[in-house]
Amino acid sequence: QVQMVESGGGMVQPGGSLRLSCVASSRNMFRVNSMGWYRQAPGKERELVAEITSFGRETYTDSVKGRFTISRDNAQSTVWLQMNSLKPEDTAVYYCNTYPRPLGWGQGTQVTVSS
Repeated sequence: QVQMVESGGGMVQPGGSLRLSCVASSRNMFRVNSMGWYRQAPGKERELVAEITSFGRETYTDSVKGRFTISRDNAQSTVWLQMNSLKPEDTAVYYCNTYPRPLGWGQGTQVTVSS
């Protein structure tokens, strides 16, 4: 069973930055799949924030364009999400998973943006 382990969350003030990391347990699965960062805020459905293909093409939801950057290293089975200019509405639990068909979900990492 493939596992994703997310890390790097925390509490920051508005305007701050965080860098999230996610390591997948299967290198073979990771290198052939697009990977996405998803988030789920309290009382809301989980949403896709950013996605990167196995070749490195990036796509972002409108609310994070220009502030977030997704990247990946297939050799390390790792995907990152650099988040800058954070806003309170970015507060959520962030998850990584394959895209468009997610596998089992990990624990996620909590991001809280508050003054």
